Amino acid sequence: MQRWILYAFLSTLFAGATAVVARLGLTGISAELGLAVRTAFVFVFVSAFCATVVPRAQFATLTQANFVGLAASALLTALSWIFYYKAIKLGEVSTVALIDKGSVVVAVLLAFIVLKEPLTLYKCAGAALMVAGLALIARSPA
Repeated sequence: MQRWILYAFLSTLFAGATAVVARLGLTGISAELGLAVRTAFVFVFVSAFCATVVPRAQFATLTQANFVGLAASALLTALSWIFYYKAIKLGEVSTVALIDKGSVVVAVLLAFIVLKEPLTLYKCAGAALMVAGLALIARSPA
């Protein structure tokens, strides 16, 4: 198995667990406060990880384009997290997490448009099945 596939599956595992643990952590507080506390911890953990694995010389290679792209990504992540936390505070985590995975369809489309990645029949079929599944989930009775 290629390393990136293992990383992708590990990401899936941790992302799935994150939603459930986050919902527990939101007990008695607002989604906004919970998100702020969580984000502070993420900053500490990722900074510590970076300090241990990134060679110091690599920091000098950062460009303005890196900062602009990563800042835009951070803004989009913040918006995603804000609405995700509001959703898991109010709704069923299992349903919110499933709907959130619709982001895969958005990523496939944007990768095709912006990055010029190929849009294969398999990707289109998978995206269509995900949209159908999301429609079922969104319409299902509580």
